[in-house]
Amino acid sequence: MKLLNIFKNFRNDEDGAVTVDWVVLTAAIVGLGLLVMGYVKTSLEDAATAISSNIGTAVDGTYTTQ
Repeated sequence: MKLLNIFKNFRNDEDGAVTVDWVVLTAAIVGLGLLVMGYVKTSLEDAATAISSNIGTAVDGTYTTQ
């Protein structure tokens, strides 16, 4: 009967279920972050290029406000 009790306790134990929930939640957050970065990447590169160009022209003394 002791072996049967071990199996019953194993079946009723829910400690591992919480770990699985956290792993799934963390994976979803990382996946959403990567998805957002995919959409934002091009805009960030364009903004960085524009800022770099403006800084370069300001250093040359030819910068004009628009």
